[in-house]
Amino acid sequence: MNYKAFHKLSYGLYIIASEFEGTRSGYIGNTAFQVTSSPPQIAISCHKNNDTHGIILKSGVFSLSVLKKEASTSLIGEFGFMASSEMDKFAKVKTEVHSTGAPVVLDSSLAWFDCRVVQTLDVGSHTLFVGEVAESQLLSDDEPLTYEYYREKYKMLAPRNAPTYIEKDKLTEEPSAKPSAPQPDQTGMASADPDDEEEYICAICGYVYRPDDGDLAAGIPPGTPFSELPEDYRCPICNAGKDYFKPMG
Repeated sequence: MNYKAFHKLSYGLYIIASEFEGTRSGYIGNTAFQVTSSPPQIAISCHKNNDTHGIILKSGVFSLSVLKKEASTSLIGEFGFMASSEMDKFAKVKTEVHSTGAPVVLDSSLAWFDCRVVQTLDVGSHTLFVGEVAESQLLSDDEPLTYEYYREKYKMLAPRNAPTYIEKDKLTEEPSAKPSAPQPDQTGMASADPDDEEEYICAICGYVYRPDDGDLAAGIPPGTPFSELPEDYRCPICNAGKDYFKPMG
């Protein structure tokens, strides 16, 4: 199977949010589509491990905000890679509440839909929620953010809970060449690996990991190259994993 064929399917990027008894939750989704015009209905696919999944089940409502092409990377970082149970994702963004009571995120959005769930379908790792649109609003004529643009611009994978997530090794057509051992210099000593000093930037929020500084808050001492970071290392700003870092050079 050629997993890269899945990248030819077209998607947008959205903030999906809900609220139940004072608890708000939201996440970045890339699977949302109109299923009928009369009545107007929109379907979303939500991973069962998402905090928002349980909130939608309880409340029976959700909002969908369509993100513009140049959406805030910090917004994507917090809603896409942080858990609602661990932080208030709505503290820094402008929201409104309309017919259903679900919070509608306005920041970096060009349109929104306020929906009441009319049908659910268990599809394995995800639940498909079909919502009838109670209200909608066009905020601007800006170009929407597509998943293709997001993937190509930031050169990274989808979050693990996304319906489109494909493991990195399945996307690699050929194994990368094994790096050669450091070669001795004229003094007969092995020269330093230049990668040991290379800085890496988080493609979500722009945080730069500098080997000279390390990451003391995460227990990473100064002098630790990016290649030696533990596999479960997370960006200290947006909580993105190592797969979302790329070399600065």
